[in-house]
Amino acid sequence: MSRIETVNPAQATGKAKELLDGVQAKLGMTPNMMRVMANSPAVLDAYLKFSGALAAGELSAKQREQIALAVGETNSCEYCLSAHTAIGKMSGLTADQILDARRGKADDAKSGAILAFANLVVEKRGFVSDAEIAAARESGVNDAEIVEAVANVALNVLTNYTNHVSQTKVDFPAVEPLPAESSTESCGCPTTAGSVA
Repeated sequence: MSRIETVNPAQATGKAKELLDGVQAKLGMTPNMMRVMANSPAVLDAYLKFSGALAAGELSAKQREQIALAVGETNSCEYCLSAHTAIGKMSGLTADQILDARRGKADDAKSGAILAFANLVVEKRGFVSDAEIAAARESGVNDAEIVEAVANVALNVLTNYTNHVSQTKVDFPAVEPLPAESSTESCGCPTTAGSVA
């Protein structure tokens, strides 16, 4: 059970109702995380606008989902891993690409560099080195994509931490923890084994 109320769209009023109705119309469902955010319409509105703005950026839908999966794995967020596994499939990611993203890897060099950089941003709380920025650039990541990677990390930290605080009930097909031998040890990230988002 969520530690923070999940707002029932049928009982919501005002701005919360307007936002939740919009989510339902767009997704065909109202995810529990957004019902938690609806306790503060300002938070749900900010999340939806931030996500919508980033969708118009240079990073593709697949790359944004890969970042969400990498950040969710690093932050051990079961809710976000489950949600972005489902959304990632809808964005065209294969099962193997989804598992790779959780490990901070991709099957093309540029997306791999974006994921590696995003993981560094999380692990180092943004204090990346000149050499790490240069390595991303050498892999073809431009400055717009670097800034968007940071923004996508921030968006996903918001959702990960919201779910940690509220212990949001997962309403997507649940994902399994990564096997220990294929965990994100190479990037220093923890696995989700034994964790609850």
